[in-house]
Amino acid sequence: MLGLRLSLPEYLEECCRVIRELNLPDVQDLSGDLFDAWHDGKFVFVCGNGGAGSTAGHFAEDLLKSTLDPVDFQNDDAKRLKVMSLSENTSAILAWANDEGFERIFVEQLKNFASPGDVLIAMSGNSKNILQAVEWANRHELVTWGLTGYDGGELRTLASRNLHISIGDMGMAQSMHLLVFHWILDDLHSRINSKGRYSKRLFDAAVVLHSKEVTDK
Repeated sequence: MLGLRLSLPEYLEECCRVIRELNLPDVQDLSGDLFDAWHDGKFVFVCGNGGAGSTAGHFAEDLLKSTLDPVDFQNDDAKRLKVMSLSENTSAILAWANDEGFERIFVEQLKNFASPGDVLIAMSGNSKNILQAVEWANRHELVTWGLTGYDGGELRTLASRNLHISIGDMGMAQSMHLLVFHWILDDLHSRINSKGRYSKRLFDAAVVLHSKEVTDK
């Protein structure tokens, strides 16, 4: 709990340091995998415990709705990203936890819904329910992402891909996950709807520029 010893300016400066040290290609790769899932009609599953569980629900909700252009809200033919937070299905969680154990609350949901090529985003580095879900997902050819803080725990080794926040503070690690999630959301909206940096006009201009550079060489 950094706020116990750091003043507000010191805490915010530490936030800035962590941001500067983010591995930006990892963030971009996660966005790319989510875009591929949308393009290929695959499912995205998100899970975490405690605060990370709330983050999972927050991210899933944003991906469900905010990747859509508002003009397509009433368009039943618009292609949508399929997303589910495994941390939000209260009845299923309670049933599995009560009857078979808390360690199985996520993996058993995956068995109902997941297919090869889907994406699993898991948070909480050493939680048994997270590790069981990732182990199963790896065996069944899902793309697995581990989102971690501290030293990354077992999840950092187990997941096929990682977005690691190198900070020994849970609150700041979770804040950084939310920070990058919101950039990823905007990036996906831009790519899916051909807006902003991915607008057709800018994309065509970039292709022309690249072609000219290749020709000049």
